[in-house]
Amino acid sequence: MRPESYRLASYAHRDGTPRAGIVVDDRILDVVEALGDTPIAARADEFTSVLAVLQHWSETRPVLQQAAKQLRERGAARGSPLSEVQLLAPVLYPGVILCAGANYRDHVAEMSKALNLPPEPDPHERGLKPWHFVKASAACVRGTGSSIALPAYSRKVDWEAEVALVMGRECRNVGVDRALEYVAGLTIANDLSARDHLRREGIAPESPFRYDWLSQKCFDGALPLGPWIAPLDDIDDVGRLGIKLWINDELMQDSSTANMIFSMAEQVAHLSTRLTLRPGDVVVTGTPAGVGSARGRFLQPGDRVRIWVEGVGELTNSFTD
Repeated sequence: MRPESYRLASYAHRDGTPRAGIVVDDRILDVVEALGDTPIAARADEFTSVLAVLQHWSETRPVLQQAAKQLRERGAARGSPLSEVQLLAPVLYPGVILCAGANYRDHVAEMSKALNLPPEPDPHERGLKPWHFVKASAACVRGTGSSIALPAYSRKVDWEAEVALVMGRECRNVGVDRALEYVAGLTIANDLSARDHLRREGIAPESPFRYDWLSQKCFDGALPLGPWIAPLDDIDDVGRLGIKLWINDELMQDSSTANMIFSMAEQVAHLSTRLTLRPGDVVVTGTPAGVGSARGRFLQPGDRVRIWVEGVGELTNSFTD
């Protein structure tokens, strides 16, 4: 790990309010304290939330890197032990959450086999663009360690381990070659899906009103995020990150971002032609093979899900009825 490496997190302050902090090794330091005597310290009250830190990313990014480096050099026990702090979802709350569908080659092959369909051709060969849907923000987002109630209307809630991009600059009509310059960092998402509510009963297959995206994707707690944001500076190669998911210690998903169909840069570039992406917005980049629907297995009350992404960390959640 580089001397200036850190993780940007939201945590519950001792008075219960959400605060922005930086995680350095096994401790967390409030961002306001991390600003020290830097030129922006006089405006410290502007940076109490992660969203505010991201909205001023060009200013805060180098300051937080220097703070992390100094913490390690001095070896001072500033801040609090990470084990004693409750982490919250990294961004409270994203302005928009955009989720990629069918974006891993191994997942597309898995679903084609499960549905007895012929293999899907590469969308690039057909001139197709990345495809995304929207998830609600405050209703869906939950932090690591939280317990999530499975929706009463579904019996087939599925897991989807995903890498999520957190925007750090306003982004509109950018090219693929520059798209990642607008990304602050990466976090982990579990794009939960109620598979038994994909389609509306009694609606003709060719009808545009056939699909029920709200019921399938937007129930309370449908998008755990966390545990923090790993700045993009600390990620050597976003195109080759390991990604794994366990349910009750049983490995279900084991893949790599190398299996993405549309790269992270392609997704950001395309989305930026449709709407302006802003600091704190989240792009969830797709899930690999190993989801429950391919094997007829779904989440049950009492299950514990753990997701690991190389270079980022682990997101853990439990489920109740």
